[in-house]
Amino acid sequence: MVISLNSFIEKADLLTQTEIDKVRLLAFYHHNHQEDFEFSVDLVCDWFEKLGLHKPNKSQLKQSLSKSRSFVKGREQESFRLHVNELKSLRREHSFMEEKSEEIEATDTILPASLYEKTRGYIESLSKQINASCENNIFDGCAVLMRRLLEICLIHSCEHQSIDAEIRDSNGSYKMLSGIVSNAINNLKLSLSRNTKSCLEDFRAIGNFSAHKIYYNARRSDIQKVILEYRAVIEELLYKNGIKK
Repeated sequence: MVISLNSFIEKADLLTQTEIDKVRLLAFYHHNHQEDFEFSVDLVCDWFEKLGLHKPNKSQLKQSLSKSRSFVKGREQESFRLHVNELKSLRREHSFMEEKSEEIEATDTILPASLYEKTRGYIESLSKQINASCENNIFDGCAVLMRRLLEICLIHSCEHQSIDAEIRDSNGSYKMLSGIVSNAINNLKLSLSRNTKSCLEDFRAIGNFSAHKIYYNARRSDIQKVILEYRAVIEELLYKNGIKK
């Protein structure tokens, strides 16, 4: 996965650089996304504005770009591009651009960031993967991940209430999700809301179908019809298990 702009800005320490070096770094970032990338002064101003930076003086910026050895004129009129030697230098300076990123890029498709941020690392990672898989049309993967997060939250809820022995087998291992769900629905101490109880089996089934049904493929509509309920259930469980307060 290509590194995100926000991650690049942080790793390259871009915000502490001079104006011309900010342009140099941003041009390098965009060059890595588009071969033979060229840019105009207007495009640079747009970059700065979107990042919340002071908008450059166009005439002064154009003059600085023309004088700098880091840039050469582009093929299009009034355009610039990075000098080939500058590109080589930047690649050496920022070798992390060549590394495969493990960062999960996702928006709040299913679970809003406000729900999972500052919980636990593995819950944050799972939540981001759920969102990212849905956004990228990986619906079976999304359903299986949703099932996994549900299982984790139910187990933590039982642990928090000191009733986890009820969902363990004779060997001390946790039961299958069907047994955990059955216990959660009927457990008075856990005291789940009526809406949550009514949804648990549906969420388990969706994940099971994607994980085990040979001829089944989840579709966007399968995920979309449970998003609101799923979000509400996960939020309730995060409070029940004490991870959110």
